[in-house]
Amino acid sequence: MSGLGFKEVYNVKGGIKSWDGVKAAGPKELNLNMIKEDETPAGIIMIAYAMETASQAFYRETKEKTDDSSLNELLATLVDVEEKHKKMLEGLLSKVESADKDLKTLKEKDSGSTIMEGGFDVKGFMKENAAFLDSVENVVELAMTLETQSLDLYLRFAEKSGHQETKDVLFTIAEEEKGHLKSLGKLL
Repeated sequence: MSGLGFKEVYNVKGGIKSWDGVKAAGPKELNLNMIKEDETPAGIIMIAYAMETASQAFYRETKEKTDDSSLNELLATLVDVEEKHKKMLEGLLSKVESADKDLKTLKEKDSGSTIMEGGFDVKGFMKENAAFLDSVENVVELAMTLETQSLDLYLRFAEKSGHQETKDVLFTIAEEEKGHLKSLGKLL
């Protein structure tokens, strides 16, 4: 982890067996079926863009369901953050092959994704986490979960990818997710 730029890394004596906090669940292969080994950089950016769009829809829908002004403000901020994520991906896409055609395709597919960051289905995630959509703290923690899962998924995508350029794009996106995670940590 420290090799990936994390400033604070803790070694838990006794490893995961000694950890008494929340543990990630699921196999390492979870959601790797979203890609093959031969995605182009543009293809990966399109997958990431679709997940950002779905995450934005999740925050927007959650925002519409709350009357809490502080929570409403946070969710509006998270919707805006996802828009910034998408703009970053558009900029990244403009630097790879067939960018004009791909950018047009990207924007045409903007509203159809149901798989959000980390590979979660929007409706399923909303249903499973309904009890945690009631406070600013809980929503920030859920957002951190999504960013963490997203970072992990992009790193696993990179491990699976057979193309160095695609790996480089995935590492760039993962770095962006680390920054978002850091911002959410400060907010928390």
